[in-house]
Amino acid sequence: MDALQSITTDLNTLIPIINHWFHLLSAIIWIGGLAFLVMAVTPGLKKAVAKEQIKPISDVFYQHYKKIAGILLVVLLFTGGVNLHYVNQVMTSQTQLGIQHNAKYLTVFFIKLGLVLCLMTLFLYTVIFKSDDDVEADEDYEVIPYQRAALWMGFFIVLCAAAMKHLHL
Repeated sequence: MDALQSITTDLNTLIPIINHWFHLLSAIIWIGGLAFLVMAVTPGLKKAVAKEQIKPISDVFYQHYKKIAGILLVVLLFTGGVNLHYVNQVMTSQTQLGIQHNAKYLTVFFIKLGLVLCLMTLFLYTVIFKSDDDVEADEDYEVIPYQRAALWMGFFIVLCAAAMKHLHL
C-alpha cells in the first residue's frame, strides 16, 4: 500500500505516467480508427452495398472519424512534447547528458517525427481540400485519400515509439 501511496502522491511520477497514457491512447484510437476504415469499412462496403452507395456511406464514417482525429492530433502533439521533456529529464539524471547527446534516440525520434508530419499532412489535406463532389465511387475509392499509406505510416510510427522506449533506458 505504501508503494501505491508514494506513486499517487509523487506528481513527478504521476504526471509523466498519465501524459504517456494519454499519448498512447490517442495514438491507438487514431491508428485503430484508420485501420478499421482500411481493413473493414471500405472492403466491407465494396462487397455488401451497391457501387453508388459506397461513397455516401463511407463518407458518413469518415465525417465522424475526422472530428475525433482532429482532437487526437492536438492531444498527440501536446503529450508528445511533454513526453520528450520527461524523457530528457530521465536521460539527464541517468547519464548527465540529455537527449541531444543520444544520436540513436534522436535518429529514431526524427524518423518518427517525419512520419507523424506526413500523416498529419495527409489528414489536413483531406480536411481542407477533399470535397464531397470530388470523386465518383469506383472500385478503387478510398474514404481517406492514401488511407493505406497513412496506415503503414502509423504502423512505422508505433515501431519508432517502441524503439525510442528502449533507447532511453
